[in-house]
Amino acid sequence: MKTIVINASPRRKFCTAQIMKEAAKGAESVGAEVEYIDLYKLDLHGCMSCLICKKVDKERCKCYWRDELSPLIERILDADCLLIGSPIYFGEPTSHYRALVERLIFCILSYEGFGSYYEGKLNVGLFYTMNASKDYYENMMRQGLESSANIFNMLNGEVRIYPVLNTVQVKDYSKYSMSAFDGDAKKAYRKEHFPADLENAFKIGAELSK
Repeated sequence: MKTIVINASPRRKFCTAQIMKEAAKGAESVGAEVEYIDLYKLDLHGCMSCLICKKVDKERCKCYWRDELSPLIERILDADCLLIGSPIYFGEPTSHYRALVERLIFCILSYEGFGSYYEGKLNVGLFYTMNASKDYYENMMRQGLESSANIFNMLNGEVRIYPVLNTVQVKDYSKYSMSAFDGDAKKAYRKEHFPADLENAFKIGAELSK
């Protein structure tokens, strides 16, 4: 088994990265070969609409744009499990996450029936870290994020979503103009809940990588 783990946050050591590193450990615990990627290190674009992947004489399930994302897409489509973590900005995952999804899914999408050219089976785990409370997530965000995640069904495997809620954005709120937040309360929430989030990330990484 091969698992690709992607941190789609610009921050390489904070909440999202910590979650993804635990997910990677979970995958390794069941014997998977794991590749961990900080997506913001790559030189990449969203889909450039070159349509080369749709040409009659071109190989399917391949992105032909020449940057550092195309080789990653090839490795993803050759893997058994894909685990992606992204913070939520304005109700959506990051721009780099969106760029990856555009390129990954468009190159497997058939314009001869709108199905998928992809014949493999790739399990997908999506970890969304956010400032939102549980109530706000359930009432205002869950439906939209789950709906947008349905696109990963084109990869023919299990798709699982895990929200990491009420995250701490900075270590010391007193140094920032962020008075809308109670820094002490957020730190207390993290202390109580984040260890369980890490444990669940480990578990999901293991289960989807079996």
